[in-house]
Amino acid sequence: MVVTPTRELAIQIGDSFTEYGQHTGIKNTVIFGGVKQGAQTDALATGVDVLVATPGRLLDLINQGFISLRDIRYFVLDEADQMLDMGFIYDIRRIIDQLPKRRQSLFFSATMLLKL
Repeated sequence: MVVTPTRELAIQIGDSFTEYGQHTGIKNTVIFGGVKQGAQTDALATGVDVLVATPGRLLDLINQGFISLRDIRYFVLDEADQMLDMGFIYDIRRIIDQLPKRRQSLFFSATMLLKL
């Protein structure tokens, strides 16, 4: 599962999974808010290997029972610093609390600066 702050980035990541995985049989889908959820929940119902999501829609679909995080093995937080700057810390904590304890977590950022 990849969680990202914006729908544009989620779509871009989903497109990359589709392109790079086209001959692998790996199924992915992208979920984000601001659109009707029907097509997204239909895609989830068929099963996916990789889920790319924005925090708000992810939590919404979890609360509605469309998504369970119990089988997540890899959790990617993309643009982690932006997510925190944008105020997503509480959503990210709620998501992490629902993930299995045994998983690999990866946090990425293209803009994170280390100040010494």
